[in-house]
Amino acid sequence: MAMELTDSNFEKEVIKSSIPVLVDFWAPWCGPCKMLAPTLDELTKEYEGRVKIGKVNVDENQAKAGEYNVTSIPNLKLFKDGKMIDEMIGVVPKKTIMKKLDEIL
Repeated sequence: MAMELTDSNFEKEVIKSSIPVLVDFWAPWCGPCKMLAPTLDELTKEYEGRVKIGKVNVDENQAKAGEYNVTSIPNLKLFKDGKMIDEMIGVVPKKTIMKKLDEIL
């Protein structure tokens, strides 16, 4: 299960993380977000210890959504060494996400 990220723990869990972090900006009312959730849960297990995967509910954490210009969801952002290095918007195939994760490991 992906970690719950908030405006208050984002800095510690994402920016200061020693391993890459895949952040899913989502909302409970978003159908495509629900379609993507099982894929992210699988990736959380498969990349355990190598990549951290977290979810930001954009309704509850508008500061971070605004800071990272999230205008459509689901919006996956990839962070490494405290910087956003990549972005994928929409329901992205698992293979595509894995390719991007493998490239930065």
